[in-house]
Amino acid sequence: MTILVVILVLGLVIFVHELGHFLAAKLVGVQVLRFSIGFGPPLLSWRRGETEYWIASVPLGGYVKMAGLEDEELTGKLEGGAAAVPVDPARTLESKPLGARFLVMVAGVSMNVVLAYVLYAGIRATAFPEPAMLAIDSVATASLPPQARALAALEPGSFVVRINGDTLATWRQFERWVTQGPDTLRIELAGRARPLVVALPRDTAVRRAAWRALTPRLPPIVGLVIPGAPAHRAGLEGGDLVLRVDADTVRSWSELVGIIRRSAGDSLRLVVRRGERRVELTVVPQRNADPRSGLPVDSGFIGAQPNPPVVYVGQPLGRALVEGLLDTVDRTGQVVVFLGRLVTGGVSVREIGGPVLIAQLSGQAAQLGVVTLLGFIAFISLNLAVLNLLPIPVLDGGHVLFLLIEAVRGRPLSVQLRLRLTQLGFVVLIALMVLAISNDVLRNLAR
Repeated sequence: MTILVVILVLGLVIFVHELGHFLAAKLVGVQVLRFSIGFGPPLLSWRRGETEYWIASVPLGGYVKMAGLEDEELTGKLEGGAAAVPVDPARTLESKPLGARFLVMVAGVSMNVVLAYVLYAGIRATAFPEPAMLAIDSVATASLPPQARALAALEPGSFVVRINGDTLATWRQFERWVTQGPDTLRIELAGRARPLVVALPRDTAVRRAAWRALTPRLPPIVGLVIPGAPAHRAGLEGGDLVLRVDADTVRSWSELVGIIRRSAGDSLRLVVRRGERRVELTVVPQRNADPRSGLPVDSGFIGAQPNPPVVYVGQPLGRALVEGLLDTVDRTGQVVVFLGRLVTGGVSVREIGGPVLIAQLSGQAAQLGVVTLLGFIAFISLNLAVLNLLPIPVLDGGHVLFLLIEAVRGRPLSVQLRLRLTQLGFVVLIALMVLAISNDVLRNLAR
């Protein structure tokens, strides 16, 4: 199943990327000799018109082979050799205006961004996962504004059923009542005969401060497990319900996190329920040394995310389109920030992942549901878009850099210089791929 899922994930994002180049090339009149998913000799091939269509033997990317007078020397063997169709010199990429060539080069990453946006907006419009209504885990009474002291009566384990007669299905609905509701809230709690009456002021800042003092009781169910992290090495899997840590019974995710954070470097014996079985595992929380991670320095972490119960809610189309755009921008920013920290040394090169990491995360995402898998595909598509825009010759960003230099100089770089720079970029790209695959192997050997 994991193999099929990773074929779907990588195949889709690569196909969409290359389709962008293909359509743009056709639009501006460039002769397209071959459209290939994968590199090397073909496993499956057919021809339609002047274009060969291949599914090739090395599934580490794809390419659109366009008519050009300088391509064969460097990339010919990688791209499966010369095409059977003769090249029309009047329809080469180099013969087209600068703007047309720029459009062809950026079309691939643009299609990846469009794919991500469509997926994010589609999820928002049809089945956006919102946290289901949960019991109260804690109330930070010291943080409650004086005007909201009545909320301190919400004890740990309290479950809000209705507010002002409205039955709550999601935690977000509870938030809206507290932050935007009327002055008086009649909160009905499970197992309590009389409602809790809370009077809140109109002051938005006060109401938001009151809301931040409330913490939901997430069940201690494991969601995504980061490959190579302590949880992965210990054998934790998505869907595991943590019952005990050493002698302590675990009732919520926050309790589990609290134990892990104060146990950096210690061996913790976990008892989890996996399906119908009980499994015992030993995990050693890793010590956090990154002050920018959002965790206290020297606190422990194991690299596992929660898997809270959710309710799938469809949003109005207009709102979904806006929220989908915000999701796309936010996830793109995450990728850019990660690359920036990688360059500045804030993140180790050991964090770089390759096809094995993608396969592992794809399998986990599929197990967590279709919506999670679609969101993961969108995120991988944005990763591919950002990485392809890096100014490395061979990648789209390298070609864009050549075009920008040509625009400034008024003439292109010489063919010989471009070939040398492209050869250098090819070496860099191969080195990065070797590093990524090596990291993947080391992560799994550590387990």
